Amino acid sequence: MMGAKDLKSLLEPERVRVEELRGVLAVDAFNTLYQFISTIRGPNGAPLSDSQGRVTSHLSGLFYRSCSLLEKGVRPVYVFDGKPSELKARTIAKRIEKKVEAEELMRKAIQEGRLEDAARLAQRTSHLTGEMVEEAKRLLGLMGLPFVQAPSEGEAQCAAMASQGIVDAAATQDFDALLFGAPLLVRNLTLAGRRRLPRSNAMVEVLPERYSLEANLKRLEISREQLVWVGLLCGTDFNEGVYRIGPKKGFKLVKKHDSLRKICEALDQDYDSFAEVAELFLKPDVKQVPAPKFGEPDRESLIEFMCDERDFSEERVSHALARAFNQPLDERQGTLKKWF
Repeated sequence: MMGAKDLKSLLEPERVRVEELRGVLAVDAFNTLYQFISTIRGPNGAPLSDSQGRVTSHLSGLFYRSCSLLEKGVRPVYVFDGKPSELKARTIAKRIEKKVEAEELMRKAIQEGRLEDAARLAQRTSHLTGEMVEEAKRLLGLMGLPFVQAPSEGEAQCAAMASQGIVDAAATQDFDALLFGAPLLVRNLTLAGRRRLPRSNAMVEVLPERYSLEANLKRLEISREQLVWVGLLCGTDFNEGVYRIGPKKGFKLVKKHDSLRKICEALDQDYDSFAEVAELFLKPDVKQVPAPKFGEPDRESLIEFMCDERDFSEERVSHALARAFNQPLDERQGTLKKWF
């Protein structure tokens, strides 16, 4: 489970193309980097790596996807998680346990020659290290892209920045961003494009989804606080939810009872524990940040980092930069003018 995913069946999105999202978006960095290290892998399931064996999947995804977004008029501000809430410790422990199980199953599949199964299991063993996070921040700095270090949950900081109007929307796969109060949530931003279906040669087009908090609350005839209650009943990163309570049953309970306490009494649940998580969503630990400033990429240092140090193709990196920033392939021909 990653965030309040069950809410998807209750909410209505607007499907849009990336070009329709022109503007500044606060992007959940950890969520995005996990996507890259999970999906950008070789045929055997192993992540991309340089000649020294260092993983580069996160750098490849972050660089080329950011360039693609910039080319389409979308300016990402990546928001990094800070110290996780104590309430999230159990979820983190379960994720670690599942990764260990997946690693054991993957090794067994390799030994038995089931390479397709091994590749699939490898995606579940992804680890985002502190070193990878620092490399991502270094890359963003060299690209001239701003990033924010959240005091705690990245989704909460993205939501706060969207609420303050310094970005146009929060971009993450987690519906928690809506519970944290993001006026607009964009999903599939960094996954948009043609994707192959699992265990199939069929291709599908993945489009971004835009969720309006106000429009969905109005349609459901509930408040944001009540939506939080539904999320708590289904389960979030901070609580397990109630057994056999999904979004539809949770929604009916919220409509029937006018307080979280009454809902907990009806289900014989501990009110204090639910109230603690509700408080986290309604009054999250976030900080005020200024409007993001975008700078010019340091092409020379980018080439040195990506190509000389990490073995990326200089031709591919140069072409991506040229498209993203309207920059001549030969930097002596001119300077960047697209955003500045």
